[in-house]
Amino acid sequence: QVQLVESGGGLAQTGGSLRLSCAASGRTFSAYALAWFRQAPGKERDFVAAISRFGGRTYYTDSVKDRFRISRDNAKNTLYLEMDNLRLEDTAVYYCAATGRDTTVFFTTISQYDWWGQGTQVTVSS
Repeated sequence: QVQLVESGGGLAQTGGSLRLSCAASGRTFSAYALAWFRQAPGKERDFVAAISRFGGRTYYTDSVKDRFRISRDNAKNTLYLEMDNLRLEDTAVYYCAATGRDTTVFFTTISQYDWWGQGTQVTVSS
């Protein structure tokens, strides 16, 4: 198992910015591809962004492309999500996820990830 703990959520205005962090422990951090998902009220948990084991490749869902940036610092065992130009529809609980599966492509579904954080609330208001 690997333990994941999100932080950095809170309240932001439309057009504002937030930085989410996900601290990991328990295993070798660089062994895992990582991702951010989010779940808005009344909706299922959806993919947001993914990053490869050493940070060389990233992938984003269309709705956050050019606004969000996923990154990782393996020396600090930490995953980040920089969110800019926030919109009302970005309001959700944000989860970080890790997979130990060997893959050469990005995983974008919840069933493909093995470990999850507890989530951090992001609320965007006008």
